[in-house]
Amino acid sequence: MKIIAIETSCDETGVAVLEISGGFKAPRIKILSNIVASQVKIHAPFGGVVPNLAKREHQKNLPLIFKKALKEARLSLKNPRIDLIAVTSGPGLEPALWVGINFAQELAKKYNKPLLGINHLEGHIFSIFLEKNRKSTKHEARSTKRDFEFRISNFEFPAIALLVSGGHTELVLSKKPLEYKVIGQTLDDAAGEAFDKVARLLGLGYPGGPAIGVMAEKKLKLKHDIKSATAQFISSNDKVKLPRPMINSKDYNFSFSGLKTAVLYKLKELEQKMRTSSHDREYLVSAMVKEFQQAVIDVLISKTMRVAKEYKAKTVILGGGVAANKELRKQLQQKMPFNCDSRYVINLLMPEMEFTGDNAAMIALAAYFRWLKNKKPRRGGALKADGNLKLT
Repeated sequence: MKIIAIETSCDETGVAVLEISGGFKAPRIKILSNIVASQVKIHAPFGGVVPNLAKREHQKNLPLIFKKALKEARLSLKNPRIDLIAVTSGPGLEPALWVGINFAQELAKKYNKPLLGINHLEGHIFSIFLEKNRKSTKHEARSTKRDFEFRISNFEFPAIALLVSGGHTELVLSKKPLEYKVIGQTLDDAAGEAFDKVARLLGLGYPGGPAIGVMAEKKLKLKHDIKSATAQFISSNDKVKLPRPMINSKDYNFSFSGLKTAVLYKLKELEQKMRTSSHDREYLVSAMVKEFQQAVIDVLISKTMRVAKEYKAKTVILGGGVAANKELRKQLQQKMPFNCDSRYVINLLMPEMEFTGDNAAMIALAAYFRWLKNKKPRRGGALKADGNLKLT
């Protein structure tokens, strides 16, 4: 089955062509093309994604990368031999979502093919089944091609998915394939949004997640290099401590908006106590971001392990843009319980780094499994963008 998929939920324009067979138990996946056009440079001056700018860029990029995706997949633009068209219908920025939906609907009419709207978050769940290309390129429009087989032998239910991105932080329970129940979610800022806000506050640039990750690693080097009073004060007195919001709450919800305020107040407090040079301030900022990152990770992992224990999960899934965070991946792996044979009682599945961000390949794969379950064609029918689409 050949599927063309389109992803425009935020600031990444994605088009992919996948050929998939084998059903649920042993899907064989051929990534014929997977192209992502990034808008990071455009939104960076604003410190975040501007919806109308994202819409404009999607409108400009989508026709171009669609043609490129077909060419790379060796499909005819006039009459591509495909079976299904899939598009992200939510959640996300509605102006951006509509660009992809309108484009997909025109394709469905033009080629007379069934159209499926796919939940973006479900795509992130299925991203764990994608493998990166050994020779993938990294340009403004990135491309991935790969042919591989994945046997879902290590995917057991019940499963808990921790979905963490700039727009979402959710804990999702799945007892059966394609059936979901949200157990916990953020009550305010998503974890990725908190990373962006703190990075902007500290002047680290956008996107905040990678910037904070790099700066947090830098602290380890600075700790050995700087012998200033600032470094000694912070290290010896362990002054940079931030709260772990809702870590002990009885529910599985999250709240990260207060962390930005806590960072601001703690930074001002320490700067007032110390006269810092620019070099010393760099150490202070790096210590701050490391503590902030650890605070977020502690809460995410604590809640995930608690909910996994309560529902006797056999699989834990990490998905979303923040799944690229190296410390989160490492520490979550370390927390997985194992028996005396060193076999994990809970199997942790994480996407390849290349597929943590938004991409159309994950949408195509989710569409394949949805099609296997429902097989309800929507030939040229109307889809609607839903910025708050729930995962059910």
